[in-house]
Amino acid sequence: MAAKKILVLGATGGTGLQLVTQGLEQGHEVTAFVRNPRRLQTAHDHLRVITGGIDDFESLAAAARAQDIVISALGVGNSLKSTGLIARSVPAIVRAMESQSVRRLIFISAYGVGVTRRDVPLLPRIFIRLLLRDLYADKEAGEIDLRRSGLDWTLVYPTSLTNGPRTGRYRIGERLELHGVPRISRADVADFILTHIEESQYVKRNVLISY
Repeated sequence: MAAKKILVLGATGGTGLQLVTQGLEQGHEVTAFVRNPRRLQTAHDHLRVITGGIDDFESLAAAARAQDIVISALGVGNSLKSTGLIARSVPAIVRAMESQSVRRLIFISAYGVGVTRRDVPLLPRIFIRLLLRDLYADKEAGEIDLRRSGLDWTLVYPTSLTNGPRTGRYRIGERLELHGVPRISRADVADFILTHIEESQYVKRNVLISY
């Protein structure tokens, strides 16, 4: 695979860090867009760090400039309050990318959001209803705007995230048969995304990923 210029949003989160680390290992030029650069401990000749918030259009547009691909791993960490992050972020990301003529966006969502809700097993379904309602409503609102955009987007829906190792052994598809509390490591989510960034089969598609 030819080296790409990749912008990672949410680069200091668990999945974002995996995307940065694995992207650099694969020879890509990575730009990390972060609010607090001190949280990013990685140093590399092919890593550029831009400080800014998702509401700072000038910084976001500067980060998107000359990129081949934007990957969003944005999230609120362990908080159960969305603060409207995704609903606010998607229009800002779309506008910044359009201003720089960048089309390819891979956006990490969560299993149980939108169309993936139909296949969620009983236990995760109860958990989502009781604790994650606000987070999931925010993600769904952002996804509506994303689908309406003219970008070449892909929505990635990982099941419950773990800090396990990268195995390269996982299942992907628009629908998967899942039971219990399905899981996937953040490392394998990053592996899938970086392995398939050039494949047009996933453009304007949903991709569910799990073991």
